[in-house]
Amino acid sequence: MHGAVYPLQPVVPPSVEGLGVVVHRSQVPVWMPWPLPVGWLFSGVASAGDDRSGGRATAVACSGPGPFGGPGELMLVAEELGVGLGARYAGIDGPDPGPNMCVDKPPHAKVLAAGRPTALWHVAGAPDDRVVFAGEARGLWLWAIVWPEETGLLMYDEVVLTDLRDAGAEVDLLPCGALTPKLLA
Repeated sequence: MHGAVYPLQPVVPPSVEGLGVVVHRSQVPVWMPWPLPVGWLFSGVASAGDDRSGGRATAVACSGPGPFGGPGELMLVAEELGVGLGARYAGIDGPDPGPNMCVDKPPHAKVLAAGRPTALWHVAGAPDDRVVFAGEARGLWLWAIVWPEETGLLMYDEVVLTDLRDAGAEVDLLPCGALTPKLLA
């Protein structure tokens, strides 16, 4: 019904080496907040695609202290149209956020993605335990999924995203934490 379905590859536990493998195979951006917010850690990566076509969607997870205390998690998904990885982690039906976004109003958040201002709109229909934003960066869907909902305030700060395919040796200094169970859901 949705066309070709790219297989979800095994989730890669947080390590610089594992991240490097996903970055090398990816045909889409591998977005990471850079620099990471204070106290935040890289907590895993997943991708969808096959050996022939490479990664057609990536999901990078980070975790750290929420703005109101307690733990917070941020997952950034880049994907081609119709892949559905972002919708899976957002907890919404369908492969893309389009039907659940109201782009007639100003964007709810803005990030700087690879040096370009990028508008993100709230995606309706997600479960109550998270807040979901989506927009377009480099001609592909960019999803920002944040747990718990209050940690979504992080998206109103000046968030700078780097495509790790373009990053240099500083990635070797990436602080790694424990694997988030959100990637396994």
